[in-house]
Amino acid sequence: MPRHQQETPHPAHIVRLPAPPAPPAAPAPLEVVRTPTGNAEVDARLQRLADADHLATDGHIEVYEDVHRGLRDTLTALDAHPGPPAPSGAPHTSYDRS
Repeated sequence: MPRHQQETPHPAHIVRLPAPPAPPAAPAPLEVVRTPTGNAEVDARLQRLADADHLATDGHIEVYEDVHRGLRDTLTALDAHPGPPAPSGAPHTSYDRS
């Protein structure tokens, strides 16, 4: 074989490199329906979850932690302001025949 020609490598000697990783997918809205609760503070906190729809996955945790913290604070405030007192006295049952 003349010197200026190169031999074609045998197929067993060809090294195949892995394909480069695909770029990450763009954020896509989850389109989760948020049903109003009737409590404006809770509804505002739940609406904040929509912000995660426009973030990459690694940005979701910040939104979830913020919503969790806000819901916890809102529920704690509700516990601090109890409703009307329970009725006093023993309950009367209709099956008591004494």
